[in-house]
Amino acid sequence: MLPKPVIAIKNLNHYFGQGKLRKQALFDINLEIYQGEIVIMTGPSGSGKTTLLTMAGGLRSAQEGSLQVLGQELCRAKQNQLVQVRRNIGYIFQAHNLLKSLTAQQNVQMSLELHDHIPAKERSVKAKQMLEAVGLGNRVSYYPEDLSGGQKQRVAIARALVSHPKLVLADEPTAALDKKSGRDVVELMQHLAKEQGCTILMVTHDNRILDIADRIVHMEDGRLSNDAAVEVSQPSHLAVA
Repeated sequence: MLPKPVIAIKNLNHYFGQGKLRKQALFDINLEIYQGEIVIMTGPSGSGKTTLLTMAGGLRSAQEGSLQVLGQELCRAKQNQLVQVRRNIGYIFQAHNLLKSLTAQQNVQMSLELHDHIPAKERSVKAKQMLEAVGLGNRVSYYPEDLSGGQKQRVAIARALVSHPKLVLADEPTAALDKKSGRDVVELMQHLAKEQGCTILMVTHDNRILDIADRIVHMEDGRLSNDAAVEVSQPSHLAVA
């Protein structure tokens, strides 16, 4: 028996606007992603990748079809249901979205504020340990303005993974980084995610990092292409599934 998918999307459609201005953004999307998989979504700008990612993250409610994330149906879900799903998801964005007034440790610790069962003292310890895991043990008290771009994105990774989420969603995490920093960041994500057993769905235009994926799916004009599923068997070789 196949394991239950972390993300199960069936015949998903999505629209923006109302009345005559209504425009379809996603067309009949079907996709399943399983525990421990790293799936990269590619495609040109405006193809619907980020729209699908934000819907999978419970940041907007799905409209038509079925979108199940961690066993919860998000199509026409209520706000409190979306919030419950978001508690089990880590987010990493192109803009690291760190709060400038907080230290690296405080930024990471914020991710644990949603988890009432974790005592305040333990949150501080976990945040520090996670920063050490991403190689920033000597930067815990630094503010974002004193960190490099790669270091800021490492803080963002620590913030996303500190609560051991079942799913991590990443939107262009290497876009603002140079080649080496970008490579370091995704390899770090790959290592920590495999260590924690979580699933990653990543949107990227960065062809330099495609080899970290277990699968690559391609989106164009709001549709997943027919040959969307590509399995990566070797770092330098892509084989069609």
